[in-house]
Amino acid sequence: MSELFNEVDEELRREQLKKIWDRYSALIIAAAVLVVAAVGGWRGYQYLEAQKAAVAGAAFESAANLADQNKPAEAEAAFTKLAATAPAGYRDLARLRAAAEAAKHDPKAAVKLYDEIAADSTVGGAERDLARVRAASLLVDTETYNNMLQRLESATTPESTFRHTARELLALSAWRANDATAARKWLDMISEDGQTPPSLRSRAEALQALLPPVAKS
Repeated sequence: MSELFNEVDEELRREQLKKIWDRYSALIIAAAVLVVAAVGGWRGYQYLEAQKAAVAGAAFESAANLADQNKPAEAEAAFTKLAATAPAGYRDLARLRAAAEAAKHDPKAAVKLYDEIAADSTVGGAERDLARVRAASLLVDTETYNNMLQRLESATTPESTFRHTARELLALSAWRANDATAARKWLDMISEDGQTPPSLRSRAEALQALLPPVAKS
């Protein structure tokens, strides 16, 4: 008797499945086609992106070789071309390298390139801070302390990757401007930051020794 009931249940299930298929088969097939197309499209996109990255990597290496061969103008041109065509990651790196090569023969042009990177909201925060620091390092001997502060203050926060260098540049700029109070402020921040690199800490201590002693109240 149980076998008979099982056969009846099986028949009912088949009948229900047939009704579902007859009613929704077009939708089921369409959904399956869409899934296959989506997977295929994603795979194709990944393949194209990998190809673009490979091409950009080869172009970046070629431009870097020009820099290693002491051909800054040619290297700058190669990095600039790459920045216009490469995927986002290589594009930002290429812009920074183009500015670095420009600095070797045209510091003013390099500052302009760095400033453009620093002002570009599509570039990552760390890369923008690096551009600020690189531009400021080219200007530290000529810019006023107030201008240097405007350029670098945002890069001195505790979460900034390049805060140590930014603080050092501001301390040096303040010292050159005979602003001992400002210089001491940045040097204290350097000495109090446990992650300050040893070499930078040593330079800060040397600069600290050049400052006049703090007046006692």
